[in-house]
Amino acid sequence: MSLGDARLTASIENRMAVAEQIRAAKPRAVILPYWEGRHPDHYTAAILGYEACYAAGLKQLPIKGEPHRPKKILYSAMYAEVRPSFCVDITPFFQKKLEAIHAFASQFGGDMSQITELYPAWGRLLDQITTQCKYFGHTIGVEYAEPFVVKELLAIDDVVTMPVASI
Repeated sequence: MSLGDARLTASIENRMAVAEQIRAAKPRAVILPYWEGRHPDHYTAAILGYEACYAAGLKQLPIKGEPHRPKKILYSAMYAEVRPSFCVDITPFFQKKLEAIHAFASQFGGDMSQITELYPAWGRLLDQITTQCKYFGHTIGVEYAEPFVVKELLAIDDVVTMPVASI
């Protein structure tokens, strides 16, 4: 499903299209971009994704699939200037994350020198991501971590068994 680069809108049509995908996939959790940002597609995707998650659970909505609403919506906080609600240890998957980022280079024909000429920040991107993931990892006592934000409060069953020590 393609909704267009730099033309994404939180239209009713796009909401219904994404809601159909949510019904088909039936995710328990959805990760969206942080709701504020530099690229309009990113913050629009956060709004569109949230609205589609809600709409997918409506029984009377005239779209394909059985009603399904994800239990949890998480917002990626990697590029947002916000304090994360929590971080997830991604140490075992960090190299896979870098491979996924390298896959983005294929959109430019695979020649990294041309990419860095067009987008100078791309040359520093992998270093920036590594540094950020390392920083967030160190905050929770692991090698690499990914930060997330949630809008609602988190419930904790037992504060003593929480994995990160306060002191």
